Amino acid sequence: MEVKDQYPYIYFFVQHIVFVYKIEGGNYLTLKDVNEKGEWQTYEIDRGEEYKAFHHRDRSPLVGKGYFLSEVDMARMVKEINKSIHRHRVLTKKHHGSTHEYGPYHLISSESSAGALKVGLDRPKTVIGFPDFFAFGPLWSLHEKSGWDKRSEWLFEHINFDFQSQYEYETNISAALQAIEDIPEDVPIYIWYGTNVEEQIGLRFFIHQVKDKTNEVFLINATEFYEKSMMPADQHPNCFHTNHIDPKDLKVIFHESKNNQPVSHEELCRLQREWRELTLTKEVLRIWSHGEIQGMKEDHYDSLILDVLKQMHYNQPAKDFMKTGSVIGTILGTIDELISDSFLEYRIRHLVYSGVLELKGVPKSMRHYSVKVR
Repeated sequence: MEVKDQYPYIYFFVQHIVFVYKIEGGNYLTLKDVNEKGEWQTYEIDRGEEYKAFHHRDRSPLVGKGYFLSEVDMARMVKEINKSIHRHRVLTKKHHGSTHEYGPYHLISSESSAGALKVGLDRPKTVIGFPDFFAFGPLWSLHEKSGWDKRSEWLFEHINFDFQSQYEYETNISAALQAIEDIPEDVPIYIWYGTNVEEQIGLRFFIHQVKDKTNEVFLINATEFYEKSMMPADQHPNCFHTNHIDPKDLKVIFHESKNNQPVSHEELCRLQREWRELTLTKEVLRIWSHGEIQGMKEDHYDSLILDVLKQMHYNQPAKDFMKTGSVIGTILGTIDELISDSFLEYRIRHLVYSGVLELKGVPKSMRHYSVKVR
């Protein structure tokens, strides 16, 4: 594959076909974006040497004819498109200087929470949600590409993800990391988090990612603020995660918190150190307990799963299969703790493969199969 950048167009030459993508907007793209939202045109050329002089405006695009591209090729295309966006961002900043139109930057370790912030907060602002769930999966050596590769491999060997492929996950991660790296130096950075393991690890991860920047960094514990100052007295369970908070309430939280003092140098150093310590651990499951991130054995929730299943069987007229999604919903409703339904589904499959549970259906998602205790 040959690549030619003529921003806002970028050309990809594969065999005798030129794929032309038009970049619209300055946000980094994911594999899903390029597949579903991008403006593509294709052109046929007869000889490879023509490609050097090729310009799409001199040709008519193909109509009614499609070509198959592998996910490997598509992932590389996304990488090259994002490189072009990055180069354009650098040039724009160099020529225009000002970054006031971006507003403050908000970092949060959940794409759903990022969506709520985008809705709730006033413009101008830039919100970056990180497309991962740090409560499970390896964190070993995440300061290196090999660490991300190992994490990606583990997740796709064990977890039924919403991502269509490993390439989609990896391009999402790459786009988010590049967006954080590109944060201008003259804007404040607000890191949102809550009193749960996912966001507590995310907080330390973000602090590590911005460690070389000179920006003022502010921390907003959204769930703590909500519980102390906004949560109705009769609400139960407690607010576990920022994505449980309504966008209009997030706006209030930001208004009340935005003038807080930036995080101190000592606190930054502590959080950076704790992130480094996390990347030395080998556990694939972590919980938030007594104000600390604690690594746990992979089978930590297995006994809970079995206890809930046995109780559900007890309430049946006769022991029978139960939808896995219903089992997981019951588990989540029994404890005051934030647990990933994806991780629970993985452990249920493990109990099936270990012979502890019986299976009916195809375990491609929690909605597609049922289980019972043998």
